Amino acid sequence: MIVYLHGFPDCPATARDFLDALTGEVHAPYLRGYWPAPTHGPYDAETVARDILATIGDEPVDLVGHDWGAVVTYTICMMAPERVRRAVTLACPHPRTFVKMLRTPAQFRRSWYMAFFNLPYADRIARARDFALIDRLWRTWSPNFQLDDERRRELHACLVQSWPAPIRYYRPQKFRGEKITTPLLQLHGADDGCIAPPTIDDERRFTERVLEVVPGVGHFLHLEDPVGIARRIDAWLLR
Repeated sequence: MIVYLHGFPDCPATARDFLDALTGEVHAPYLRGYWPAPTHGPYDAETVARDILATIGDEPVDLVGHDWGAVVTYTICMMAPERVRRAVTLACPHPRTFVKMLRTPAQFRRSWYMAFFNLPYADRIARARDFALIDRLWRTWSPNFQLDDERRRELHACLVQSWPAPIRYYRPQKFRGEKITTPLLQLHGADDGCIAPPTIDDERRFTERVLEVVPGVGHFLHLEDPVGIARRIDAWLLR
């Protein structure tokens, strides 16, 4: 079974085409903080990882995580490697690698919203004018992509019921640092306006890791090219 973990500010409904293109059974839960999942905290990666582990049973699964879902994927691989057969992360490097990337000017400029979400009244500003700021982030992060009206409405409906829980993920938290032994594929869009493809050498954090930068797509690469990204993932998972 494939377990797909969505990111911010997103939900499984936007990924229907991508999920349908994957081979095999797919389970796509809403993460804590995203209605209809519980919206109370805490929202740290380990708590959310335990949520997912409680739902997937004892048999090893394949994990596919995007953005914060990728952070949770890394965390599960460190917490319970016996529960994961193979893993794929989309648009997010290892969390400790990302912390190092934040020291670079290019990534620091991209990550302004993380500091903003910790300011007083950030939740009100981000929700104003029907989530205009959230729509702006989508345009900036995937500059050549736009959600269709139906899926944008579904996403906004989820955010209305969930707010402000999704931005609480950005409160300071610590990330685990064990070496990841799960075979792992990292996919990054070359045009990602949120997280730059990693250039820091972090091979020591993995036993078996393949890193691919996909041309022509941005942060929501699996929505921009659902069939193409699904094929890359299938080829990795079916090895």
